[in-house]
Amino acid sequence: MTELDVQALQRRLAAFAAARDWEQYHTPKNLAAALSVEASELVEIFQWLTPEESARVMERPETAHRVADEVADVLAYLLQFCEVLGIDALAALSQKIDRNESRFPVPGRQDPTESSDRHSSE
Repeated sequence: MTELDVQALQRRLAAFAAARDWEQYHTPKNLAAALSVEASELVEIFQWLTPEESARVMERPETAHRVADEVADVLAYLLQFCEVLGIDALAALSQKIDRNESRFPVPGRQDPTESSDRHSSE
């Protein structure tokens, strides 16, 4: 997805909410909560699956449809959250990857004088 596609989707989501007078509910707090709920609904699909079953979840049309719908819901709320707060999602992701590449160098290439927390995503 390109940056223009993300912006176009954000405009569509904003227009959808505006047409229904839902903007009043689209506060950062409410959108963050909704995003969490939708992410939890995605987790619920995988909750009791084995690792092998989870790797094949898209092979079954009924679960593939549910997974795709929940991914869409998570992305929609994330894009709306970013729009409300003025966050460029792709720029934020690119910057985060840059930081992670510095924090978590390829094994064997790390400067031994530097310390790093290998398990945190902050």
